[in-house]
Order: sequence, then C-alpha cells, then structure tokens
Amino acid sequence: MPRYKLLIEYDGAPYRGWQYQADAPSVQGAIEDAIARFDGQRVTIQGAGRTDAGVHALGQVAHCDLRAEHDGGTVRDALNFYLRPQPVAVLAAERVSDDFNARFSATRRHYLYRVVNRRPDLALDLGRAWRVGRPLDLAAMSEAAKRLIGHHDFTTFRSTECQSKSPVKTLDRIDIETEGWNVNLHVSARSFLHNQVRSMVGSLVHVGEGKWTPDDIARILEARDRTLCGQVAPAEGLYLVKVDYPD
Repeated sequence: MPRYKLLIEYDGAPYRGWQYQADAPSVQGAIEDAIARFDGQRVTIQGAGRTDAGVHALGQVAHCDLRAEHDGGTVRDALNFYLRPQPVAVLAAERVSDDFNARFSATRRHYLYRVVNRRPDLALDLGRAWRVGRPLDLAAMSEAAKRLIGHHDFTTFRSTECQSKSPVKTLDRIDIETEGWNVNLHVSARSFLHNQVRSMVGSLVHVGEGKWTPDDIARILEARDRTLCGQVAPAEGLYLVKVDYPD
C-alpha cells in the first residue's frame, strides 16, 4: 500500500482537536472520512502533532496508506473535494517511503502564538488570536523568554493530563516579534508537552503585564510545580506552523 505525506491547513474552532473522537468532530476524523470516500477504505492517519480543541494549523503533517498509487496532485484535489465545506485543506500530498512516520520522523515542530495587544475587541481576528487589553512590556517578556530556552524539566508548564513519559524537553526558540498591535511568539522544539506552549505564553503575558518579573519565570521553572504556572493562554491564538523532517 503506497504511503502519502499530507500537508494540512485547518481552522480548529469547529473541532474538539486533531485526534479522532467517536462522539465529537475532529480534524483527523474529517480527513479519514474524505480518504474513505476517495479510496474506498477506512484508514487511520497519524499527525505530527495532536493539536487541542480550538488550535489551528498552517502546516500540520500527516501520513496515510492508500490502496492504489496516485500522483500527489490527484490525492490533494480528491481529498479537498470530499472535505468541502469544512475548514480543512490539504495543501500538498506526496508519495513517501513506507518507513516515513509523520509523528516519529519529525525533527522539529514550529508553533506561532498570536496576541493582539489592544483595548478594543477583536473583529476580523475573533477566534484567531488572544486579545490582551493591558499594555505589555515586550522587553521584559523577551528577557523572561530567554530563561525558558534550553534543556529543562518543564513540569511547571505541563498539563496534568499530559501523557508524555518525561517532563524534560529541549526548547530551541522563543522569539517575540511585534507589528502594530500584533505580538507574535514563535516557539520551536523537537517536541512539546501537552499545553506547554500555551502555559509558557500565559506566564510570559503575566510578565508583560507587570505581575511577574523575568526572574519569576526562572523561579517557577526551577520549582517544577504546576500550581505555580500562570494562566494558560486560550487555544484560539495557537497555530502549528511547520514540521521539519530529515532531507
């Protein structure tokens, strides 16, 4: 059975998350339904990241095994035909080797968290960013973010429902970029704990609002205590942007 790599974009708002659930809509379920209508069989696809309810993707990756050989454009267009009108799009499909695994072959995952720092409510970005009404000290946030870079035990920023075997991860990047009201946090690592990005962003916003200092971020990280974490940033501001693989 030929294996295909799918590059996927979606609006996470209507779904209970990426992972299939029997009693709720999921992105995985929507794509598996489209594959069944195109390929004539039920398959289980595997994604590079199990995004939570409400989280979006610009570059999610999944793989699936089909019964017949097709060119990538045919697979892409057929799946998009059967996905309509759901807010899920297959941007590309390509034939890959049988040992490719969207989750386990990945070498790095890149996320974007969007904050809109203004008092007025959101109109066009409603459901796609987190509005923070208080002015943010971006220099303090950037200094605090540096304390999170590297190899750490991230228990403080880990969901109590996280199923990862270890809380130890290596965070490669947190960059904060601004343009007008927009504050974009770019976060990269090989893998993340459940709710890690949203937990770190919520705590960094505490620093930006003057509730904490950068040293407080270092202190709560070292404490390895989930109860010390700041607010968990809402799901609608988070995007899975890109997944890296070996050449």
